[in-house]
Amino acid sequence: MYPFCKYSDGTEVVFSGILKNDKGEETIQIHFERPTKNGFDSVRFELPSYNILYKEGNYTEEEIEIFKTVVQCGAHNFYRWAREGGIKIA
Repeated sequence: MYPFCKYSDGTEVVFSGILKNDKGEETIQIHFERPTKNGFDSVRFELPSYNILYKEGNYTEEEIEIFKTVVQCGAHNFYRWAREGGIKIA
């Protein structure tokens, strides 16, 4: 997983390299996670379907919609960065 960003509430966003699904199609997973006193709030999306693969904890539906927008708007960049081995920051 490659780091993408960290939000002020402690949510960290990471994304996978290029994966292949059972049909041989390229996919990427984008994972949002924040620590809580009892573990983590987590949600994981898959590109290109934008489906939620995993959800646990207390993210609100509003937060999840914001995350979905991040995934949708950044899809082309996530693919590019996954092929490049992560985001290159000077």
